[in-house]
Amino acid sequence: MNLENEKQRYLSGPRIQPRPIRAGMKVDELMDEAFLAYNAGRLQQAARLLVEKVLQPDVTVGMSVAGALSPAGVTLSSLIPLVKAGFVDWIVSTGANLYHDAHFGLGLALHRGTHEVNDLELFQAGVVRIYDVLFDYDVLLQTDQYMRTVLSRPEFDRSMGTAELHYLLGKHLAAREEALGVTDTCLLTVAYRAGVPCYVSSPGDSSIGLNVAEMGMRGKGPYVDVNLDVNETSAIVYDAKDEGKSAVVLLGGGSPKNFV
Repeated sequence: MNLENEKQRYLSGPRIQPRPIRAGMKVDELMDEAFLAYNAGRLQQAARLLVEKVLQPDVTVGMSVAGALSPAGVTLSSLIPLVKAGFVDWIVSTGANLYHDAHFGLGLALHRGTHEVNDLELFQAGVVRIYDVLFDYDVLLQTDQYMRTVLSRPEFDRSMGTAELHYLLGKHLAAREEALGVTDTCLLTVAYRAGVPCYVSSPGDSSIGLNVAEMGMRGKGPYVDVNLDVNETSAIVYDAKDEGKSAVVLLGGGSPKNFV
């Protein structure tokens, strides 16, 4: 082994000697010039992978969404712009994220708070906590009431996959937006308008699924066919690889990550 050659191989990377951060830098300039090592370096690599490999014309992009992202406003701040920009072709989410996303579509308020509170006191005050996100318990009741009213409509009274279920929910929420004179208030309405299917890998894991199950006991509402989800998503990937490439962006883990 030539130790000098080995040394040069290890030291062949660009020299770390960035210019000072300055006013007016764009995000890509900041990442290229200052995000050089440690987790910042990994973030720069991830951004390059996204831009140079994933967001290409011949790539079909799936996204998994897990963890309490929508209550923290991540759907509004980040996911909706991605869908509107055409960067996401299909989504697999937890039902909980789409349920809590609907709060925003219904104009219901969630508040920044703290995790350092007494949950018994919150319960007695009628306040729900998702870590440091706080909201009135009535937010859940109003969302459930809306879901049950919509799911009772004739177009839901049949067997369907979760993509069609959420497409129809998005259609109704979009009509409500139009009546209120607002737009793009939640992921379901944006995905509906963009034609991006939203699947849920475990349909019973949220209040949407709980309401569907309860209504099913009374012979009302949709019957969720999970086989359709498997076959439809398989068809998306098969078609993507037949003509180009398939890519996934994973937000969180769990069931959506495994399914996508």
